[in-house]
Amino acid sequence: MANLKQLILGAAIVAVSCSAVAQSVITQRNLSFDGARDMALGALDACRKQGYAVSVTVLDRSGRTRVALHDDNANPHTIENSLRKAYTALTFRSPSEQLAKRAAGNPSVLNLANVITGGGGLPVFDGKDLIGSIGVSGAPGSDLDAPCAQAGIDRAMKVPGK
Repeated sequence: MANLKQLILGAAIVAVSCSAVAQSVITQRNLSFDGARDMALGALDACRKQGYAVSVTVLDRSGRTRVALHDDNANPHTIENSLRKAYTALTFRSPSEQLAKRAAGNPSVLNLANVITGGGGLPVFDGKDLIGSIGVSGAPGSDLDAPCAQAGIDRAMKVPGK
């Protein structure tokens, strides 16, 4: 009988310990390297078709750089700009160009490191889950960077059979 009580007590302790650990661990969806690579190459290809030499940066959901590309003849500043556009889109969960509107009501957001108001940065969602972002810089106008970024997203996130 004493062994049965010890066994039940031991099982209870293990169950409580496991539920405590489960509350300390979360699972998050994230952008894979293959997805990031396909996205970056899709954006680069779209810009090349328009005659633009650009830089492309793809970040995962936590802001880590997964892929960075710098095309032949792209200006040096486009490397930093593509990163800042991707970071802004990730941080604010919206296209980087929308930061200018947000800053009109709250200019303090412009004091944050690595944010930029130019277009060309887009968040990447899988359903409602933010899984990363992409930034493109180098087209002759930031309004032309965004379509290349979207082409990259479309290439990487395409649904099989469609």
